[in-house]
Formats: sequence, C-alpha cells, structure tokens
Amino acid sequence: MINPLLSIQNSPTKFLKPPLSFVSRQQQQQQEERQRKNNTLFTVDTKPRRATTFACLSISRRRRNNDGGVSESGETAARFEQGGGKKAISILCGLGYWVQGSRCFPWLALNFHMVHTLALQPSTLQLVQYSCLLPMVAKPLYGVLSDVLYIGSGRRVPYIAIGAFLQVLAWGSMGIFQGAREVLPSLIAFVLLSNLGASITEVAKDALVAEYGLRYQINGLQSYALMASAAGGVLGNLLGGYLLLTAPPKFSFLVFSGLLALQLVVSLSSKEESFDLPRIVETSSVLDSVKKQLSNLTQAVQADEISQPLIWAAVSIAMVPLLSGSVFCYQTQVLNLEPSVIGSSKVIGQLMLLGLTVVYDRYLKTLPMRPLIHIIQLSYGLSILLDFILVKQINLRLGISNEVYVLCFSSLAEILAQFKILPFAVRLASMCPRGCEGSVTSFLASALCLSQIVSAFLGVGLANLIGITSSNYSNLSSGILIQSLAALIPLCFLHFVPMSEPVIEKEGKRGISKRSRRNRRVGRVVDKEIVAYRRERESEEAQR
Repeated sequence: MINPLLSIQNSPTKFLKPPLSFVSRQQQQQQEERQRKNNTLFTVDTKPRRATTFACLSISRRRRNNDGGVSESGETAARFEQGGGKKAISILCGLGYWVQGSRCFPWLALNFHMVHTLALQPSTLQLVQYSCLLPMVAKPLYGVLSDVLYIGSGRRVPYIAIGAFLQVLAWGSMGIFQGAREVLPSLIAFVLLSNLGASITEVAKDALVAEYGLRYQINGLQSYALMASAAGGVLGNLLGGYLLLTAPPKFSFLVFSGLLALQLVVSLSSKEESFDLPRIVETSSVLDSVKKQLSNLTQAVQADEISQPLIWAAVSIAMVPLLSGSVFCYQTQVLNLEPSVIGSSKVIGQLMLLGLTVVYDRYLKTLPMRPLIHIIQLSYGLSILLDFILVKQINLRLGISNEVYVLCFSSLAEILAQFKILPFAVRLASMCPRGCEGSVTSFLASALCLSQIVSAFLGVGLANLIGITSSNYSNLSSGILIQSLAALIPLCFLHFVPMSEPVIEKEGKRGISKRSRRNRRVGRVVDKEIVAYRRERESEEAQR
C-alpha cells in the first residue's frame, strides 16, 4: 500500500500564488471610497508622480469649491464684509461718482458767466469749453502712476484725495477772487486745474472699481457708478438752475467747492488696506515700473478684443461735429430761455440716463453687444434732429412751447451719447489684465475725451464755415442736419463691435474648459494617464 504522505512528498509541489487581485481590489475599493468622500477623480498614472499630483490637487480643489466648499474668494469676501471694507469703498466711490455727476451745476453757471458776463461768441465758447479738457487726455499717465506708484500705503485713495484738493483750489479761487473768473486767461488756467484734479480723481475711482470687481468676481459695477453719477447730475442741475436765479455764478462755485471739500475729507479718512485688495510687490525703481506698466498697457490695448471696440467708440464720437455751444447760445440769446428751464432739462436728461442705466443693468447687459450699440447709435443720430425741430420752430406749429420742448427733448441726444459708452466701459473693465486696471480704464477715458475734443473742434470749424455767430443763426439748422448724418456713418463699420460681453467665470470653475469637463465625465486616456469615473470602475469590477 502506498503511503499517501510519501506520494505527496514525491509529487511535484505546486505553490499557490498569493491573492494579489483580491488585495489590489480591496485597495482599489478603499481608495475609491476615499475619492468618493472627497468627490474627486481616481487617477492611475504611469508617469512621474510629481507632475500628476499637482494636477490632481488642482482638480480636487476646484471640485470641492463647486460642490459647496468655501472657496478662497468666498473666505476673502466674508472677511472683507466683516471688516467694514465694503461699506467704506461704497461710501468713497459712491460719493465720488455723485460729486463727479454734480460738476454739471458749476459748469452751467460757468457757461452763463462766459456768455453774459464775458460776451463770448458761440464758437469761442465751445473752443474754451473743450480746450480745457486737455488735462483729461493725459489720463493714461495718471493711470500708470496709480498702478505702480504707492503714496503712503495706497495707490488709489491718495490720488482721489489729490484730485479733490486740486478741484477745491480751482473752484474756490474762482468763487473768491474776481480776477480769477472775469479775466479770460486766468479763468482758463483755473478751469484747466479743475479738470486736472477731476481727471486724476476719475482715473483712481475707475481703477478702484475695476480692481474691486476683478478681485471679487463682480461684473458690471460701472453701471452702478453711472447711476451714482446720474443721481448727482439730477441734484446738480436742479441746484444750478435755482442758484442762477437767486445768486451770481460765484456762489455756485463756492457751493461746489464745499461738496469737493466733503469728498476730500472722506478720502483722507478712508484706509485702502481695509479694501483687502492685492498689493504689488515693488522690486524695481519707479522709472522701471512705469516703463514696464506702459509696455503692459501697450500689449493689452493691442489685443483685438480691446482695440477694435475702442477704435469704434472713439471714431463714432470724433467724426460727429459738435454744435452744443451754438445751440446753447441760441437757446439763451434768441429764445431767451431762463437758466431754470435749461437746468430742469438737464435734470430730466439725467433722470433718463439713470433709468437707462438701471434697465441696462437688469435686462440689457445680457443682450448681444453689437445689436444694442446699433440701436443706441441709430437713436442718437435721429435724436439730434430734435434740435432741428426747435431751430425751425416746428414745435410751435404743433402747439408745444419752447420751454416745454426744451424741458422734455433738449438733453436726449446728449444722454444717449453718454449711455453709449457704458457697454464699452463694462467690457474693458472686465477684460483688464490684473495690475493694469488703472492703465486700461484711463486709456479708454483718454481716448473718449480726445474724441470729444476733436468733435468739438470740427463743430467750431463747421460753425465758422456756415457762418454761425451770436447775431446770425440762420444756418444752424443746416449744421444740425450735417451733424445728424455724420452720426449715422459709424453704423457702416459696426463689425468692429463684438457680438457679446466677456463672461467672468467663478474661481471654482475657472481654468476648466467644457472639453475637460466632458472628458472627466466619460473618461479618456491622456498622456498615458487613465482618468476614469468611479461608476465606470465599479461596472468593470461587477463584470469580473
């Protein structure tokens, strides 16, 4: 009988393999359980571990942000609101834009002063008005300095304070000293100083609003700024028309100086550190920083997404000859309209601008940009003909008095010209490269201001060509027709305007394209990395 033990010993020995598949399956299940809790993707990589780890961490962080986790921007915004920074920046910028809109009432007094006291011709009046805007053409320089040059611990608020101080000095001098307002060269010098301060303040405010919107992923803040400016224009024109009836123009200058002094106090009491905006690390000299910032501005402006709409906006303003000085003199010298009527017409215009801005922010901001600009430009060209009706006195044949007509329709063309800029301002502010907010927004303002100066000079040339003077307005209607036709020409090259607004993505979704998200859902092999969805792995194991 054969011993079974001996048979076992003599038979070839077969060792069983350890159950690696079972162990690996358990490891895979444990790893998938951890991945499911973290709501991340499972990756099996055949490449060096270091490169893949950073990619996985990036995807994991974004997914957690999207699924209810607290993102970095959300934590920063919470700390910002708790620290009172939101209230401080709202007061600073809201008051600043309100005062900026209120500049219309000292300018209304200044226009009456130049027409009635200094007896300027319509062309000379318009020439003085728009020549004094030259400091605003240098806004890109102020923007570059605001981007790279800190004054104390801030690079926005100190510039607002400097601009407010210069305006207080200019308007206060014109209100106190008689020679400052009754001698034309000195008057021009102080108006230039006022516009220099206003341009510095506007650049700093616009950059602060753009930087704040980019920092906290808020699009369209420029519409709220325009609302504050329109609200200031409403009160300013009401106050200006009333003051001109009861007091000389110098009193209007002093009242506006008081408002500017209030803005100066608020800006001096504001601390830019409370806004929680990123601080630029200064690693080079101021001159090198300015050169680098100018280079960055040049590169940003050369991009088609910025340059083409900017060119269209500037050209659409520059090619329309402006006759505002002639129309103003016609209303005051021929129609003998009271300052209160003209001021009230500006009030109604600012109310219309405020209403249009609210409608744009709520309903029109999501519309394609090109059709919207097409409608606005066409409406602007047709609204210029409202002055033609006034000059030809067609309104009297319809039973509408000059006072009522000017009150209701006189400011419509001006308001549409201002409203047309809003979509471009929102677009460029949302596309500003980080660190170039002041440079890009100031470049837009400078280009538009230069366009207005060119338009005013063309209007002066047209007025002289057709013979418009303070005693002869017979050809004013022909000039208005030319102006209306010129406003329709920009519709021929509307293809420079983009169709849609750029969309600011939330931080949790930024950097992940639709194609990448589609690949994450279905799984694919990319650079020898197998990226599979957990559900697909479970189905494979079930088949085994």
